[in-house]
Amino acid sequence: MIGFAWLLSADRKRMNWRLIVSGLGIQLLLGLIIFTVPAGSAAFVKLSKVVDSVLVCATAGSHFLFGRLALGPGQAGPGGETSLGFILLFQALPTVVFFSALMSVLYYFGIMQALIRLFAWCFTRLMKVSGAESLCAASNIFVGIESAATVRPFLARMTRSELCTVLTAGMATIASSVLAFYVFCLENAFSNIAGHLISASLLSAPAALVMSKILLPESGRPETLGVDVKPKYEKEGSVFEAVINGAGAGMKLLFGIVGLLLAVLGLVALANLVFGKIGDGVGCIAGAEMNWSLEGLLGIIFYPFVAAMGIEPADSMIASQIIGSRTVLTEVAGYRQVASLARDNVISMRSAVLTCYALCGFAHLASLSIFVGGISALVPERTSDLAKVGVRALVAATLACLMTGCIAGIFFSENSVLFGG
Repeated sequence: MIGFAWLLSADRKRMNWRLIVSGLGIQLLLGLIIFTVPAGSAAFVKLSKVVDSVLVCATAGSHFLFGRLALGPGQAGPGGETSLGFILLFQALPTVVFFSALMSVLYYFGIMQALIRLFAWCFTRLMKVSGAESLCAASNIFVGIESAATVRPFLARMTRSELCTVLTAGMATIASSVLAFYVFCLENAFSNIAGHLISASLLSAPAALVMSKILLPESGRPETLGVDVKPKYEKEGSVFEAVINGAGAGMKLLFGIVGLLLAVLGLVALANLVFGKIGDGVGCIAGAEMNWSLEGLLGIIFYPFVAAMGIEPADSMIASQIIGSRTVLTEVAGYRQVASLARDNVISMRSAVLTCYALCGFAHLASLSIFVGGISALVPERTSDLAKVGVRALVAATLACLMTGCIAGIFFSENSVLFGG
């Protein structure tokens, strides 16, 4: 993955080897602690159980509002009513609002700022990147597009390489507000899935810094190089105001996800219809059979990278189609498909888990538009620079997610505590 990123680099001679080596070292160390060290694995198991317990609380509102529609498979209501099966809109998506409000409360009490500053300090000291970049990468472990606001005072004076890192870090990780949503989609297929998703987001933060700086190396001198930067945060007047603002932001995110899925899945179906017609014509002439769909074409492109992750050969094409289609379909559709394949034993547990790690990021075209548009609203004068580095940042984020899948592949063991062994 690093070698391929180097081939696409804007300046192959200007490599920050300290950043590359230390970033890879941080990933390997985290992988060792998460997957191999019993105490580390046990800690993530406990963290996964905490998230599961909080998730039960998160569904209280949807049960009150939607009744039987909110009951997941196997659940029963207080009156004995049974579940109608899994319904994404009424069971998984409402958790986005709860977790957005919860994050807002944690910010109000200063808990999130302390965690973010700790990770940012580590990245700045070990990887020799600017304080603003480190802070943004650390923020993205916990939040999404909101991470750009933490470094808002520095955005206007950032180098193009720094802007590329801000975009890459945002797309290579997931936000805590959607963590519960993914857990809800995957919990019936995997044990301790919350711990896996948290560890994947942790691993992807240093990977994002590495890939971004390889694809667009620093050619200037960042204003905050080697400087610890405090996150910018406008505190609400009360806890209740924090809940209101957090819930409001969560509702915007929820409707954004719904709208995106409605539009993108329909457009992909249309594209597959066109590709299918073309494939029928080509097949009649050449007599060759091929999966003429957007997923099939992306699967071919991503196949070498998925094979390099360590996914079993028998499952590599299926996994490459799922991971490749994330570029246009978003990771939501991918997680739903992985859960279904794992439950039906179509792919091995190793392949399913590694695919989940590689999918754990917002590395898709829709997210690129959201991040470029959101940051441009904060600093309109940098819109042109953001647009120029956007595609490069998407490639870097995709490679960072695949790199995280590689780390999981190195340390994967079904006997690990984290994997229920």
